[in-house]
Amino acid sequence: MTDSSDLARLRHIGWRDPALPDDPRRLARVVAQHRAGYEVHDGSVAFNAQPAGPFLKRGIDPSLRPAVGDFVFLDHASHPVIEAVLPRRSVLTRAAAGERYERQIIATNIDYVLVLTGLDGDFNPSRIERYLTLVEGSGAHPVVLLSKADTGVDVAAAIAALETRLPADAAVHAINAKDPATVGLLAAYLGPGMSAVLVGSSGAGKSTLTNTLLGEERMATGAVRTNDSRGRHTTTHRALLSLPTGGCLIDTPGMRELKLTGEENLDLFADIETLAAQCRFADCSHGNEPGCAIQAALASGELSPQRWRNYLKLHDEREEQAATLEARLKRKAAPKTSGKPRRGDWSRSED
Repeated sequence: MTDSSDLARLRHIGWRDPALPDDPRRLARVVAQHRAGYEVHDGSVAFNAQPAGPFLKRGIDPSLRPAVGDFVFLDHASHPVIEAVLPRRSVLTRAAAGERYERQIIATNIDYVLVLTGLDGDFNPSRIERYLTLVEGSGAHPVVLLSKADTGVDVAAAIAALETRLPADAAVHAINAKDPATVGLLAAYLGPGMSAVLVGSSGAGKSTLTNTLLGEERMATGAVRTNDSRGRHTTTHRALLSLPTGGCLIDTPGMRELKLTGEENLDLFADIETLAAQCRFADCSHGNEPGCAIQAALASGELSPQRWRNYLKLHDEREEQAATLEARLKRKAAPKTSGKPRRGDWSRSED
C-alpha cells in the first residue's frame, strides 16, 4: 500500500510512520480482544479476525500474541486471519494475577498512559506511584488525572501531596470527567496520530471521561459504593476508540491488582537511590547505623515516611518478581528429556 489515501485512512487508527510497509497483506489495528477472537480496524471499517495457528501454540509467550493496540498483517480471505504482529513502539505490561508468573499486556503502541484516580476514597498516592513504576520502561509517558475535582474536595491539598512524591516534571491535572472543557485540557495528549491508554480503579470515572472525550454516551457508567468509592466493572474488556480530536484512546477495565513484572528500574525513586549512595557504609541497612543518609532525610522531613515505606515495598516486590522471572527463564532454557529410555538403555534380564 503506497496510496496517500491509504496512509490518511490509517492515520485515523494511530498509524505514525510516514510510509506504509511494503507488504501486500492487509494492514489493520487490533481494537478489541474477545474469547472468540479479535476485532480489528483498517481505518475504514471494523471487522472480526482470528489469530493464525502459531499464535495458538501451547506454551507460547503471551506477549507474542496480538494485543489491543497492535498493528497487524492479515490475509485477504473472507474470514480474515491475523498472520503477523508488527514491531511495537511501546508496550505497557503488568504481572498477571495469581501464583504463576506471567506478564500481561495492557496496551501497545501508545504515547501516553492516563492514570485516572478519584479525589474521593479512591485517592491513594502510593497506588499512583505503583502505576508510574509500571509505566517506566514502557516507552509511553504517564499523565496523572485527578477526577471528581467538582465534588468539594481540597484539590490543592491533593496535588501538594503528590508533588512531594512524584518527579517535578510529572504531568498532573485535576478534572471534572463530565465537563466538556476536559476535552480541551487533554487535547495535547489525544491529538491526531496520538494514542493513549486510560487506566485506574473501578469507580474512578474512566467510562464517564471516555464518554466526554467521545462526545456521546457510548460507554456504560455506574454508581460507586459510598464506603470505599469503588464501582462495578462497567468496562469488561479493553477497547481502542477513535476520538473526535483525531487521537485514539484505549479504555480498560478497573484494575484491582497491579503486580510488578520484575523488570522495573524504579526510576521514580531516583532521589532515594541517591540518598542511599551517600550513607557512610556501603552495606547500610538504613536502620540504626551511624551516618545513614536515609534516616537523616527522614528525620529532617526531606523524605516522607510514606514514600520510604512504599519504595521498600515496591523494591522488595520487584526483587521477588525478578527472581521468579529468572527461575522461569532457566526452566524454559533447560534441555527437555522425554522420560523414555533410549535404545540400548534397557537392562537385560539374566537367565
